[in-house]
Amino acid sequence: MNLKNFIFLLSLLFSIGVGAQTMPSQLAPKREFRAAWIQAVNGQFRGMPTEKLKQTLIEQLNSLQGAGINAIIFQVRPEADALYASSIEPWSRFLTGTQGQAPSPYWDPMQFMIDECHKRGMEFHAWINPYRVKTNLSSTLSPDHLYNTHPEWFVTYNNQLYFDPALPESRRHICTVITDILSRYDVDAIHMDDYFYPYPAPGKDFPDDASFARYGGGFGNKADWRRSNVNILIKKIHETIREAKPWVKFGISPFGIYRNEKTDPLGSKTNGLQNYDDLYADVLLWAREGWIDYNIPQIYWEIGHSRADYETLVKWWAKNSENRPLFIGQSVMNTVEHADPIYPSMNQLPRKMALQRAYQTIGGSCQWPASAVVENAGKYRDALVQEYHKYPALVPVFDFMDNEAPDKVRKVKGVWTADGYMLFWTAPKAKDEMDKAVQYVVYRFDSGEKVNVEDPSHIVAITRDTFYKLPYQDGKKKYRYVVTALDRIHNESKSVSKKIKL
Repeated sequence: MNLKNFIFLLSLLFSIGVGAQTMPSQLAPKREFRAAWIQAVNGQFRGMPTEKLKQTLIEQLNSLQGAGINAIIFQVRPEADALYASSIEPWSRFLTGTQGQAPSPYWDPMQFMIDECHKRGMEFHAWINPYRVKTNLSSTLSPDHLYNTHPEWFVTYNNQLYFDPALPESRRHICTVITDILSRYDVDAIHMDDYFYPYPAPGKDFPDDASFARYGGGFGNKADWRRSNVNILIKKIHETIREAKPWVKFGISPFGIYRNEKTDPLGSKTNGLQNYDDLYADVLLWAREGWIDYNIPQIYWEIGHSRADYETLVKWWAKNSENRPLFIGQSVMNTVEHADPIYPSMNQLPRKMALQRAYQTIGGSCQWPASAVVENAGKYRDALVQEYHKYPALVPVFDFMDNEAPDKVRKVKGVWTADGYMLFWTAPKAKDEMDKAVQYVVYRFDSGEKVNVEDPSHIVAITRDTFYKLPYQDGKKKYRYVVTALDRIHNESKSVSKKIKL
């Protein structure tokens, strides 16, 4: 079925009563990246008492888990600072209100979030901003900020302070920060968003003449040289991560337009700011060279936008994934605030989800911001719960990192305990960290029903525990429970089953 017919039939279903926010559940895949961004730079946590902030984060995670989200991208380094315990960079002002001031009572937000995400079967992606140091020059840096030791590494542009991307020292420091995170925290990914060279201010060129004179030999123009500077950083970060922990992913969430067709015949039919030309971010090169492990372009516009049409951009990225996992960055508010162009009584979520799932090269999406999902803006969360994320989904396998499944679980059995009837199993043996089981999937089938672990409607748990509490009733009905193991890259083992009477 082609996409046009698919969307027509989908819209027809809506018009006869399926509902304004829904689509047929059987289209939901078993493997889908379902993430949400939780940002700190907007100040939503600033100065919040420790216990209140912990409770806020728990409530957000509970809501997102209930909405089927399986990965959290959490901002831990907004301004060369830290929402975690660091001896390299100061505590973030976006946590305590004052840069360099530790939280009191003391806690570590990144460790807290890793524990809470993993407890809920979610991945934790540590989101860092590579170059930004001050979002506003009026903000005060901590006395122990790197700027006070090496001011020559930094440049001022458009009322903000940045690392100079041209300097080897800048790249070395950023890689040192990442190495430190990897050495002390069990993160599933390192993530960057769209801030490389800063967004251009009208009439103001980035002040790197001196650096170009010093390092620009062999480049005929600044643009190619700037792109090369960012390319070197991306390659070095990827190498740093692979060397430290080969199971940790490196992902980028670039601005939604790579290049416009009027600039490059291979570009999209759009007319907006360009990653390649304006931010000096050659995202397709990074994917092609294998320097990034996933790509989440921020396609925050609506279907029908005059200069950056959502549908045009989704199709363009789907054709230009460069053989790397591609997910779509979704704006919750933009989606619910714009009507479907054909069925104006509906918002754009049904059509956007249909588009996302129409391309094999698109493996999921990420919601911006997480808070809008939690707040159920435009009944967006309701739609995820009731239809689009009705059944759980496993994170896609990044088979270019590892395609070998762990061994199957052992000793699956039902046991009565003080806490009730429990299904227990034993973790499989593993030769190394890449083979180790870190999660388990529990499926349930009726007695006599064909076992099909590709059907996500049978998933009753995705857990790091080696047990599952069974919903015992009267012991008269037979079920078959199936347990599989997942490694760090979400390769799934062969299944082991057990007949249980509930």
